[in-house]
Amino acid sequence: MSDIDAETLAPSYPMPRTCPLDPAADLGRLRAAQPVSRVRLDFDGSVVWLITRYEDAKTVLADPRFSSDFATPGFPARLTAQPPGPGTFIRMDPPDHTRLRRALIPELVRARVKELEPVIAGHVEQLTDRLLAGPTPTDLVEEFALPLPSQVITDLLGVPYQDREFFHQTTKVMGDVHVDGQTRMKVRNDLRAYLDELIAGKEADLPDDLLGRMSRRRAEAGLSREEVVGIATLLMVAGYETVANQIAVGTVALLAEPGRWAALAADPAKLPAAVEELVRHQTVTDYGARRAATEDVEVAGQLIRKGEGVLVSLAAANRDESVFPDPDRLDLDREFVDHLSFGFGLHQCVGQVLARAQLMAAWSTLLRRIPGLRLAVPVDDVPFRNDMFVYGVHALPVEW
Repeated sequence: MSDIDAETLAPSYPMPRTCPLDPAADLGRLRAAQPVSRVRLDFDGSVVWLITRYEDAKTVLADPRFSSDFATPGFPARLTAQPPGPGTFIRMDPPDHTRLRRALIPELVRARVKELEPVIAGHVEQLTDRLLAGPTPTDLVEEFALPLPSQVITDLLGVPYQDREFFHQTTKVMGDVHVDGQTRMKVRNDLRAYLDELIAGKEADLPDDLLGRMSRRRAEAGLSREEVVGIATLLMVAGYETVANQIAVGTVALLAEPGRWAALAADPAKLPAAVEELVRHQTVTDYGARRAATEDVEVAGQLIRKGEGVLVSLAAANRDESVFPDPDRLDLDREFVDHLSFGFGLHQCVGQVLARAQLMAAWSTLLRRIPGLRLAVPVDDVPFRNDMFVYGVHALPVEW
């Protein structure tokens, strides 16, 4: 088949799911028959390469010839009206990516997150108290999954928690595929303006929070004020919505099979492995990791030319049967293999330790204190986020 024919026949992406707890079945068919294939992006009609196999995904994500820079020719820009601003290091290549990420890493290493664990546990206990004191059924998204990462990230950055509704609405707009690029950028700019004012205030007294500490060592790290604002914006967006939806959709997956929640509650030693399996099975970074080739590269025998866009489906890679036996089964006893939900290579999620800490705290407390938790509606009636860039659920009615 010629390149022209392949482009003409390229299926639309993203592909519709037939089961809300599984990626699109077409992704599995492509992984088996044509793991490096052409797809047409639904937002602008451009044709890019789709990677669906685990080893190929790791190859692309680790190869510096595949750029994460928004400005690279062929990059799948996806509904953004203008390039990301200073500090948005997930959309940069070295050396800027290296410099900015290195400035943030000390704030998110395991030792620093360990210090935060009692604070995270306190938030979880308070939210669970409120759940148990309230009516049933109740919405676990609104009452638990959304407030927890909001409280954690605002604590981390030193943002007044009373502004949480502002951040909730901001991330909701930026994650909605139906919102035009101009509106999305306005909302992002509003968030940047807020954080710029907040950081300006912290530069006067340099409090002992993430933004205060980064402001203190800004000159040493070679950061501009605008870059600190950009890093804070990125943390607010990436650290909030992904964790909230991982908690929610992971809970749906646990409750979908009768008896699974109670069995895990009765054997809490299984939870660390269960968290990894839930994060693999329910990959909330649903759209995938975007790249553009900066030179001709061959992947799995397929030539990807310089200037062509690439989309790595992390969800498809996490269901690769050659790596994860019976991959569509949520197996809480599965032997651990590194999944790709937090990415791979240079751009592997810098906040993954903090994310795992929140997931552990959330599920361990809910399992301990509400062992009788159950869905208040059939799984098919749960409103899944098919219209958002981060997968999950809009609401989760539960009772006990």
